[in-house]
Amino acid sequence: MHHDITQLLTRLINTPSELQTIHFASTTSPAPELAYQVDFPRLEIVLEGEFSDAGAATRMQRHDVLFVPAGGWNFPQWQTPVTTLSILFGKQQLGFSLVHWDGSHSHSLHRQHVARRGPRIGSFLLQTLHEMQMQPQEQHTARLIVASLLSHCCDLLGSQIQTASRSQALFDAIRDYIDEHYASPLTRESVAQAFYISPNYLSHLFQKTGAVGFNEYLNHTRLEHARMLLKGYDLKVKEIAHACGFVDSNYFCRLFRKNTERSPSEYRRQYHSQLTEKKTTSE
Repeated sequence: MHHDITQLLTRLINTPSELQTIHFASTTSPAPELAYQVDFPRLEIVLEGEFSDAGAATRMQRHDVLFVPAGGWNFPQWQTPVTTLSILFGKQQLGFSLVHWDGSHSHSLHRQHVARRGPRIGSFLLQTLHEMQMQPQEQHTARLIVASLLSHCCDLLGSQIQTASRSQALFDAIRDYIDEHYASPLTRESVAQAFYISPNYLSHLFQKTGAVGFNEYLNHTRLEHARMLLKGYDLKVKEIAHACGFVDSNYFCRLFRKNTERSPSEYRRQYHSQLTEKKTTSE
């Protein structure tokens, strides 16, 4: 079985016959000890196998769905192998949990969450499904509502992927910009302005997408070019500092020593010394 949540949901949505009976968990009787009870609505979907659930007072079979309203509870009695997908509709995000019971132990196969954003489509669908508890025999309508909820979940998962992709693309573009303009007097504000984003969002991109912060990346890029100039050109240290975007040559020397444990002059001498030794050895 695939552990990709989007694929699992898509299969249920695109094949109308996949969704079977929509059950509704108890909201009136008190929850027994060890029952699953939270303050947010949930969908429990049986993907493989079957089990009894005291919360719905029924036997859940393959592709049956149990709707547990906020404050409601369910109490599955797993006796044979079964795989279930649980979807928790929190206020800020959706939580997906794929669980397999092998007959003796429970195994978490996959967990995922996605932020709830945009129109409150999910909230309206959940409210409609909650009202369906008064008419549980209207299964065709209940299945359509559940399918719509699953489709909404897919949309949110898809938008999360697109957002991550856009963030990565923007981060790559900013990094290329720094690599090309490292010699210019770049600042967090000037780079953010070049890409029409806020300085705070620029920092967020580096924290979330990159391995280092903006200033660290900028300094790293400048120091890499400084090493190349020290190796290949007989320029003064001050000239190299300015050519790599460092206005203060003293600051450049301190930063260079911090990263290499050598001053720029020592780095150059050591490089040329090693180069001379290699030539002598090869001759």
